[in-house]
Amino acid sequence: MKLFARLRSGKKKSGHPLFRYGWKITLAAIVAGSGVVIFLFYGAWAQTFDMKKVGEMPERNTVYDVDGKIYSRLAGANRLKVSLSEVSPLFIEAVLTREDARFYEHKGIDWRGILRALAHDVLSGSAREGASSITQQLARNSLPLGGRTLSRKLLEAMVAFRIEHQFTKQQILELYVNRIYFGTGCYGVETASQLYFGKSASKLNLSEAALLAGLIRSPNRFSPLRNPEGAAMQRNAVLDRMVALKRISPAQAEEAKRTKIAAHPKRLPFIQENYAMDAVQRDLNQLLTQDQIDNGGLSIYTTLDPAVQNAAQQALETQLTKIEHQSNFHHPLKANYHPPENGEGDSSMPYLEGAVVVIDNESGGIRALVGGRDYAQSKFNRALAPTNRQLGSAFKPFVYAIAFTHGLLPGGAISDGPIQPGEIDGAGNWSPANSDGTYGGIMPCSYGLIHSRNTMSVRVGQFAGLDSVQEVATTLGLSQNVPHGPAIYIGSFETNLKDLTAAYSVFPNSGVRKQTYIIERIDDQLHKPIYRAAHISAPALDPSAAWMTSQLMEEVLTRGTAAGARSSLGFRLPAAGKTGTTNDYKDAWFLGYTSTLTSGVWVGFDQPTTIIPHGYGAALALPVWTQVMNKAADHYPAKPLEPTVPTTHATVCSISNQLATTGCMAAGTAYDIDLPSDKVPTTACQVHGGEQWPFAQQVPNLPQKALTFPGRFFKSFRRLFGGR
Repeated sequence: MKLFARLRSGKKKSGHPLFRYGWKITLAAIVAGSGVVIFLFYGAWAQTFDMKKVGEMPERNTVYDVDGKIYSRLAGANRLKVSLSEVSPLFIEAVLTREDARFYEHKGIDWRGILRALAHDVLSGSAREGASSITQQLARNSLPLGGRTLSRKLLEAMVAFRIEHQFTKQQILELYVNRIYFGTGCYGVETASQLYFGKSASKLNLSEAALLAGLIRSPNRFSPLRNPEGAAMQRNAVLDRMVALKRISPAQAEEAKRTKIAAHPKRLPFIQENYAMDAVQRDLNQLLTQDQIDNGGLSIYTTLDPAVQNAAQQALETQLTKIEHQSNFHHPLKANYHPPENGEGDSSMPYLEGAVVVIDNESGGIRALVGGRDYAQSKFNRALAPTNRQLGSAFKPFVYAIAFTHGLLPGGAISDGPIQPGEIDGAGNWSPANSDGTYGGIMPCSYGLIHSRNTMSVRVGQFAGLDSVQEVATTLGLSQNVPHGPAIYIGSFETNLKDLTAAYSVFPNSGVRKQTYIIERIDDQLHKPIYRAAHISAPALDPSAAWMTSQLMEEVLTRGTAAGARSSLGFRLPAAGKTGTTNDYKDAWFLGYTSTLTSGVWVGFDQPTTIIPHGYGAALALPVWTQVMNKAADHYPAKPLEPTVPTTHATVCSISNQLATTGCMAAGTAYDIDLPSDKVPTTACQVHGGEQWPFAQQVPNLPQKALTFPGRFFKSFRRLFGGR
């Protein structure tokens, strides 16, 4: 037995150490190998992320005015990015103290911080102590790393190493302070500073800097707007930590702690909520995808001029308030309107509304757009489609321009008498009256436009031709469905103010229609253009006819329906324009232009009804127009409206619209006029006979329709007196 005992004892003593410690070595090798595998796996995973995304962060899209100054911001995350030099050093110190005191010492992971947090969690029996460095926080806030799991923490650490390798410490810190969330929908220190304190981040004092740093870990819970006591507690904790790390003195900390936290949210600057921004947003939605808009960071350069925009808004409100206080106004007042308790008011407001559009003649850019009196009460934009209203007399200038294209002259004789049944082709028994209920005899064609005579305008339309009038209305973009009936001669169809104002700009632009636009250029987050306005233009009216019509519209402001602009409203700028009034005085218009700007004004109710008895465009809309154009002239000086085509002096006959003869002189129908050279007749009057008057001028290429005008003109007169 002893022998066997000795043998067993000998075997144990003679065992090799490799056999005795082999399991431990194997275990260590497995652990080390696993660590290497994990490192390689998560390292490879971290390589799949695009580091460019770390520097990309949604922010407000910035809208610039015509002078390149910030006009507003919209869409994207509520973030205003700033450089590190634009942030108070006190905030930088507070953030580093609170979130990562050894930020400049580690390479992405603070191992000492991790061990400290782990020890604290073990001793406290909880897992509340965080240990993420600023670089790790930037990684998880910038990239889709997953949820709060061990796997995510390992991936986060490897991504942090990559960030530290790719970016400098200053870049990492700048990205961090712009990306972090501060509660109340605010991203980035600049936005938070503006909201909570009404100042830029560069001006934060110690108390404010510590408060914002204290928000980072739980921004909604400790928001100074909802929980000022909790915010103060977090601020004080940051201040105490700064003292402990010798970043500030105890006296500085105590002074900062005594600062009262004011829970008064301030509206961020440059957030314009008005009808012009509504128009910008509409166009933006047409030009870009929703993702492009939502990602933010876009620079949107518009054609808006804030001075003209403000002038238009103020002029509209001033005039409509004045109308409301007239004794013959019997509708609800804006001052008495109370929005519904459950939110914004209806799109259809009960009080008097209006709209203004101002367009730059040279470019077609919209300088101002006002779609109503109060955007907060109604977002309904009355300046844009589909808010269409009947044009009324505002359409007449286009009818006259077409007639001039076909050979009618401003001095041509036109009857102002009642329209007889069957006189107008396709009209049946339709017989529109003049707005004042009176009629005259034979008048120069120009009188019909200057004084807005319906009967004369319908006869001018008959001369122009229904097909031609309809075609031009469509070409001008007034409507895609212009009715095919003679009522369109006096504007019995609908359009919106922006399109009508754009159509009027053809007169100062020699008959050329320029596409109106409000967005000039859009740059992406890297400041590279992704859109530029096309600046499209196309002929719409005969240049000579446009000039002839423009001359008459100048007289509208001196002796016609808008003469009050000169006599009582103090308007002295060289300009031209036309009033517009619809049936039962439901819509009041004034459209006009100077050498630099074209502006349109509409006044009416959302639900069409008579504004006031005899509420003409001259009384209701014209005062708004004169105020806007006077103010705009400070930036856009108005020069005399010079001829846009060569002109020639001629003596012509008012009956035949041909060159005058000795017979015309004897009959008293000859008159002198300066005409565009290509509109001077080439043949002598065939109505009165005689020799051609020696001072009459001649040029070739008379439009064919003019040659047949005398016969058609007298045919209409035979109908007027019962002939066939």
